[in-house]
Amino acid sequence: MIWPVALTLLAAFGTLSDIKWRRLPNWLALLLLALGLAHGFAEGGIVAAGWHALHMAIALAAGMGLFAIGAWGGGDAKFYAGIAAFFPLEKGIELLLWVTLLGGALVIGWMVGRRLFPRLMGYSKGDHAKFPYGIAIATGGIATAWLPFLPA
Repeated sequence: MIWPVALTLLAAFGTLSDIKWRRLPNWLALLLLALGLAHGFAEGGIVAAGWHALHMAIALAAGMGLFAIGAWGGGDAKFYAGIAAFFPLEKGIELLLWVTLLGGALVIGWMVGRRLFPRLMGYSKGDHAKFPYGIAIATGGIATAWLPFLPA
C-alpha cells in the first residue's frame, strides 16, 4: 500500500514544479521510472516488471510523438512515462483515460478562470500563459493508483 503514497507525493511535487517553473525535472521522471519498475517487480517478479516497462516505453513513445507535434513539452512526455511505469500495460488505457478526462476538465477550468478572474489567475505570456499539463498527468496517475482502493 506504500506505492500509491509514493506515486502521489512525487506526482504532487511534479504538479507544483510545473505550476511554478513550468518544468518537470528529469530526475523526477527517472525516480518515478525506478520506483514504478521496482513496484512492478515487487508485485510479480521480472515478468510483471516487464509489463510495467513495456507500458512505460509505449507511454514515452506516445509522449514524444505529442512533443514532436508541439502538443506537449518534453518534460510532460517523460513525466507521463515515469508515472506509467507504476502500472502494467493492461492499465494503460485506464491511465490514458483519466489523464485525458481530468486534463480536459482542468484545461476548461483554467480557461474559464483566466477569463473570469484575470487578476487572480495572472496574465502572462510565454510558457506561463499555457496550462501546465503536468497537473493533468499527475491527477490521472493519482486517480488510477487510488481508485482500486476505494470501497465499491
